[in-house]
Amino acid sequence: MKDPRLSKLADLLVNYSVKVQPKDWVWITGHITAEPLVNEVLRAVLQAGGNPQILMGSDDTGETKFKYASDEQLKWISPTTRMLYEEADVLISLRASNNTRHMSGIDPQKQKLRGQATQELMEIYMERSAAKDLRWTLTQFPCSAYAQDADMSLSDYEDFVYSATYCDQEDPIAEWTRIHNEQQKVVDWLSGKKQVTVKSPNADLTLSIEGRTFINSDGTHNMPSGEVFTGPVEDSANGWVEYTYPAINQGKEVDGIRLEFKDGKVVKASAQKNEEFLLAMLDSDEGARYLGEFAIGTNYGIQKFTKSILYDEKIGGSFHMALGAGYPETGSKNKSAIHWDMICDIREDSEIRVDGELLYKDGKFKI
Repeated sequence: MKDPRLSKLADLLVNYSVKVQPKDWVWITGHITAEPLVNEVLRAVLQAGGNPQILMGSDDTGETKFKYASDEQLKWISPTTRMLYEEADVLISLRASNNTRHMSGIDPQKQKLRGQATQELMEIYMERSAAKDLRWTLTQFPCSAYAQDADMSLSDYEDFVYSATYCDQEDPIAEWTRIHNEQQKVVDWLSGKKQVTVKSPNADLTLSIEGRTFINSDGTHNMPSGEVFTGPVEDSANGWVEYTYPAINQGKEVDGIRLEFKDGKVVKASAQKNEEFLLAMLDSDEGARYLGEFAIGTNYGIQKFTKSILYDEKIGGSFHMALGAGYPETGSKNKSAIHWDMICDIREDSEIRVDGELLYKDGKFKI
């Protein structure tokens, strides 16, 4: 029997997150495990009058490509993929997995090479998004692999997902509208401010937000969401941070990360696990050692670390920063083949001050 919460999630994505309009070219990407959600999104897009195109993949096909492709083949970009990035009106990404570690045996240099090859597509994607020419959203289908990573049964994980997205409520769109309004108060307060200072047992950091714009992340791009973020001034970060949660990228789990910044650049980096991969990604290009994002998680309905960045970066009582490409709508000028979010808990003995004023203490806003 179909879970009615799945239908609510599809309707939320199509009618709230990207607001599909008649004749929109809607590109739906999905993992084969997410087929039930892909089908529901397809139904909702058709009912909204959109013209859907579906592209499906799997863990096995991704692994096979990296195992057997030559360097030239990894550098090749399909003309049809380029056309979708350049011309589609809407992108809906529906993620899932059979094994979230399926890329663990792949050479980091191959992943780095592919990232460099797709950098231009990332820039097109970010620029069109900033100009509102491309409306996009992504979510994860609650599958067994994600449940295992979260140390939950599939049933409990489904409850977690539908609670975090408010699809267990009568009117999910009303709930996300309320969250937008609450977060907008923080965004308005931050407008025109210049310097952020983070003090914590896990961070001692200063960075500039002068001339930058904070974005209210309210479920229109990520579902679930719950954060306010900006792109810090590129040469402004100074200090250090020790991330309290593992950072997972391309199937690699990097734990115990410590980064030291000087004039915006990561000048020293270490990790207790998979340090080689961390360093390879930092050397992807010139922009990879600079910050593209600074954000505060606001979703207090997410308190458990589940090894999924989509959920974990929204944890109420955390902040995260992304190395690499920044979002142009924030004013960020940083360009890179990577955008890698890393999360730090600040629920104890921690504060964030902005221009000397207390914004945030021990996991709560104080304005």
